[in-house]
Amino acid sequence: MQKIKTAIIGCGKVAHLHAAALQNIQESDFNAVWSRTHSRAEEFAAKYKVKAYHDVEEMISDAGIEAVLICTAHPFHAEPAIKAMALGAHVLVEKPLASSLQDCDAMLETARKSKVKFNMISQRRFYKPCQRIRSAIDQGKIGKPILGTTTVYGWRDKDYYDSDPWRGSWQDEGGGVMVNQASHQLDLLQWYMGEIDELYGYWDNFNHPYIEVEDTALAVIRFKNGALGNIILSNSQNPALYGKVSIHGSNGASIGVQTEGGQMAIAGVPTISTPPLNDIWTIAGEENNLDKWEKEDSAFFKNIDPMQYYIQLQIQDFIQAIIEDREAKVTAEEGRKTVEIFSAIYRSQRDGKAIKFPLQPEKDRNDFDGRIINDH
Repeated sequence: MQKIKTAIIGCGKVAHLHAAALQNIQESDFNAVWSRTHSRAEEFAAKYKVKAYHDVEEMISDAGIEAVLICTAHPFHAEPAIKAMALGAHVLVEKPLASSLQDCDAMLETARKSKVKFNMISQRRFYKPCQRIRSAIDQGKIGKPILGTTTVYGWRDKDYYDSDPWRGSWQDEGGGVMVNQASHQLDLLQWYMGEIDELYGYWDNFNHPYIEVEDTALAVIRFKNGALGNIILSNSQNPALYGKVSIHGSNGASIGVQTEGGQMAIAGVPTISTPPLNDIWTIAGEENNLDKWEKEDSAFFKNIDPMQYYIQLQIQDFIQAIIEDREAKVTAEEGRKTVEIFSAIYRSQRDGKAIKFPLQPEKDRNDFDGRIINDH
């Protein structure tokens, strides 16, 4: 069996899920880790019996690393990813791909030049209820998608933001509910609905005065195929309610998924109490499937560790794609689309107008796509 020499860059909470996955995947030879904090790298390495490095390039060369998983905070994905790809290593980045389009494009360009695989974690695409929606759309069961909605009503308290020094700041987290908590749902919406033509959005911070970033955002969308969309995202509901994506078709059928229940997923928290479920399904002849699917999906959910299972599925797909020399299921180009969406919402509020797609990096401004009020 061919094995790929793997390593992790960044040793925060989510990195432990990746490390466990790499040790469970037969095709992975997990043997190195790097962190900006030397002591954290040493502790992480001791736990997983791998070698700690304090230089990314030395790690790639010395350990012969063929694939790395980037688990740093969002604004710090690009630098180590570019170093690794420039040395010929394949890269899988945690969501979101980056906090800026500049970083996305720099990584994508390096991947093209180095001819390596470059992919992004979006494990909710691997949920069975989410795949049912994709399959129904592909088979034309709802006609043409004409309306897509994403709604996330979550909650993050002060203890959450105090749990890591990077949380809640523009510089170290890159954004709030759009960038961190709801990027999965934004990814699903564009995966189902297709390319965006233009977007008008707003964002604000309503009840988290101890952080810089947004806790609420909304947008209306016109897709290139003529369909419409709506986004409502919030971390201001206590207790948290749910995260949902719903797709409505031209033949009148509606399909949807509740990806999160009242307990919103947090890396490092060992359990999720509510399984992902299809909450709407009105396709003709399939209206009665919801009860059957709920029983099947709930039973499966109880027999896995949901925090690790789906991440491991995606990491395994990435490693097998390297071995088989094929494209993995979630490309970095797909990851850039989520960064486009939240960048457009920031810019739309700043400019007071709809933002046309595709978006390019703003090289003549220093206001971080409108996140930072002062542009001088």
